[in-house]
Amino acid sequence: MTRFIRSHRLMLQKTASYYVMHISVAAAVAYAVTGDLWMALTLSLLEPTVQAVAFFFHEKAWARVTHNPTSMTAAGGPPPD
Repeated sequence: MTRFIRSHRLMLQKTASYYVMHISVAAAVAYAVTGDLWMALTLSLLEPTVQAVAFFFHEKAWARVTHNPTSMTAAGGPPPD
């Protein structure tokens, strides 16, 4: 596990900062909609937690695409024939 954390440190830090930002925005929106602080905090923790995990794997998938020259060109389209 330590090796995994070391080799993905920057991406995990990016994911953590995104998580904190997402919780803050979600809590503000949930509070504006519900007017209930407890409900806002509960809702704001559930969705961003799932999103943070999904974000990590989304970034890993895109890293594979951008590092595989046969899957996409630099312009973002399919490889030329």
